[in-house]
Amino acid sequence: MLRAFDGFSGTLVVRAALQLAPLLFVRPGELRQAEWAQIDLERREWRYTVSKTKTEHLVPLATQAVDILKELQALTGKWRYVFTGRDRRKPMSGAAINAALQRLGFDTKTEITGHGFRAMARTILHERLRFPAEVIEHQLAHRVPDSLGSAYNRTRFIDDRVAMMQAWADYLDRLKSGAEVGPIRPRGL
Repeated sequence: MLRAFDGFSGTLVVRAALQLAPLLFVRPGELRQAEWAQIDLERREWRYTVSKTKTEHLVPLATQAVDILKELQALTGKWRYVFTGRDRRKPMSGAAINAALQRLGFDTKTEITGHGFRAMARTILHERLRFPAEVIEHQLAHRVPDSLGSAYNRTRFIDDRVAMMQAWADYLDRLKSGAEVGPIRPRGL
């Protein structure tokens, strides 16, 4: 699937969205509505307000994500949206990612959807890469239960999430290259 994304023959905007969807595993609506003003390529981060909870969220950008965004910036950087639609003043269609998946031969009813990358990342990051569930849940912009209550828990695991997002991108690169990838214990966690 990852190799198919790289070979996608549609627009650069949709190809970049396909490539970034598994790397960033954000909600598809948040990906397609990403704005250049929210992205800081120097700091390697994307900050936006989560649509579901109306809370601020940070997505650390792995080197691979920064490279894709730099390529896309040459095309859409003068516009508001990272993933512009046919009308450059609007984001790409909400159906674009699933339509591209179907065009590549993937069944969006039984195999994968744009939203499915979230579950895939959640599962593999915990089960194969052994990242702690609470770190993953924070990256998914989920509310994380705490026995002391959220009023006292301001933990966001930023350093761990930065390391996790790079480890995830590196893992996906190894998969794409056809490497056999077994369980990996992340360093420092």
